[in-house]
Amino acid sequence: MSNTEAAPDEVVCGTSPFTGVLHPRDVPLGGPRAIRVRRTLPQRDRTMVGAWCFADHYGPHVLAAGTGMDVPPHPHTGLQTVSWLFDGEIEHRDSGGVHALVRPGELNLMTAGAGICHSEVSTSASRTLHGAQLWLALPDADRHADRDFAHFAPPVATVGDGVSARVFLGELADRRSPVHTFTSLLGAQLDLAPGASITLDVDRDFEHGVLADTGDVTAGGTPLDAGDLWFQSPGVDTVTLANSGDGPARVLLLGGPPFGEDIVMWWNFVGRSHDEIVEYRAQWQSADARFGAVSGYPGDRLPAPPLPNGRLRPRPHTGTRGAP
Repeated sequence: MSNTEAAPDEVVCGTSPFTGVLHPRDVPLGGPRAIRVRRTLPQRDRTMVGAWCFADHYGPHVLAAGTGMDVPPHPHTGLQTVSWLFDGEIEHRDSGGVHALVRPGELNLMTAGAGICHSEVSTSASRTLHGAQLWLALPDADRHADRDFAHFAPPVATVGDGVSARVFLGELADRRSPVHTFTSLLGAQLDLAPGASITLDVDRDFEHGVLADTGDVTAGGTPLDAGDLWFQSPGVDTVTLANSGDGPARVLLLGGPPFGEDIVMWWNFVGRSHDEIVEYRAQWQSADARFGAVSGYPGDRLPAPPLPNGRLRPRPHTGTRGAP
């Protein structure tokens, strides 16, 4: 998924004591009849949770004629994209030659590495579109890796009374994903029946985030609305979730050790300097071989927005966002 904002912010960070809940902002995704997504990461109070550096939550969108997701071919560098659906179906095409469908409960993990481009279009089989799109920053040692794509359908596991989990990255409650990542990570969907609660053992060296999807759910005793992200700093070895409502509740649990590297993130690029980002943008605009081409998408590529007036500055792995 692309950051399709016409003037994407530069993200600059410093040390932040933030713990609590991040509330999302609405962002249009696609063209003039775009669906809207709830963007929780990055924002002023917290920009990353481990290597998780971008989080969009969307839906449920009932798709009338002519509406849905239609994101033209667009580039990425220095990151992995995590596509996770609760409902609907999305067609993925990328310049690595992958043509795949994103379906509910199935992980699609695309590695951009040195450069990739891809498109995402909801299919005619979709009546409702509902899911999350997440990005992972790659560490410096691996950010020029080859393009790659992985698919995994995690089994549903009962982890507590009225609580089930799909562990799509990392390990939780003795369930482990086989999917390779470049840093230690946790990604899992948790479903809670009405009145259910659970305290999960987690890695105390990780930062953790709970991204709320549906239901009257609390994380650490704090109520969450759809798209809210509850954050917990390292040093705590449990996460407590509860569903106080009469219907089911669902969340994504994300985690990882503090990233520990300064990065520059602008539009769809993750780099290490202003000059790198300028080069990536110029290469995309000139159809450079770095990104390749998507076959089968019936339209034009997404042009890059203008760069900001000032120089882009590296951002530490935690902190606050300043003005460009």
